[in-house]
Amino acid sequence: MDAAVDSFLALSTARLAPRTVEAYRRDLAAFTAWLGASPARATPAELAAYVAQLRADGLAATTIARRVAALRSFYRHQVLLGARPDNPAAELELPRRRRALPRTLSPGEAERLIEAAAGTTPRLLRDRALVELLYGAGLRVSEAVGLERASVDLEKRLVRCIGKGSKERVVPIGREAAEALRRYLARGRPYLDKRHRPELFLNAKGGGLTRAGAFLILRRLAATAGLEPGRVHPHLLRHSFATHLLEGGADLRSVQEMLGHADLATTELYTHVSDRRRRELYFQAHPHARRQV
Repeated sequence: MDAAVDSFLALSTARLAPRTVEAYRRDLAAFTAWLGASPARATPAELAAYVAQLRADGLAATTIARRVAALRSFYRHQVLLGARPDNPAAELELPRRRRALPRTLSPGEAERLIEAAAGTTPRLLRDRALVELLYGAGLRVSEAVGLERASVDLEKRLVRCIGKGSKERVVPIGREAAEALRRYLARGRPYLDKRHRPELFLNAKGGGLTRAGAFLILRRLAATAGLEPGRVHPHLLRHSFATHLLEGGADLRSVQEMLGHADLATTELYTHVSDRRRRELYFQAHPHARRQV
């Protein structure tokens, strides 16, 4: 590896996640091999030619964007060191990334998933409350496992969570979710609370439920409900929450606030899911619109 790249990676180790540093290492090694010289001396024209080659090789837009991000970060480091006066990767044009429509559960599938947690054991009461909250309030998994007991107001049916950027928001919850939480708090959580923890959701050992624990719970419930376990994850319930709200007539701005999206364009993605589902239902149901088979 080139000495300038080695220096950049060594400093990056102190401030970036190990996986990010390893990705930078691979991407910069690939560019060094293509260039046949030190990346520190690359010109804007050479970088543009490299990106054009990546496109010609058929690499995915996300892969190209990641490699360019590594180059831009490397050259920012070079500028800060005074090794070069400019960032030659700053003006690189990236291929447009196609935004995939989020996958969702149908309302019937969501009900089956919730019903899979039927039972009166402390863990099943917890699982039911967790699924009801993920689907009924559209919380991110990190927000759900980060809730404290005091974060939920069952009388007003509100939950107060901390989202991205440490921004707090208040989300209403439905009657079913409130009732599931009430049962869990009365007959489930007291039996799990062996360490007197503040977290709302606890694991079998009395500690706070983790993200990984929430994933495992959903996969187990999916298998019980006859759904594909690998397809069901916490964010799928968040997608379903937003899509079902819009299909039910909720306005886009309100859904944006409930999801905690900073940009309305992110929420607008769910309108395309709703439009697609409406078209599918139309072609299936209307006698004059059924497709030829």
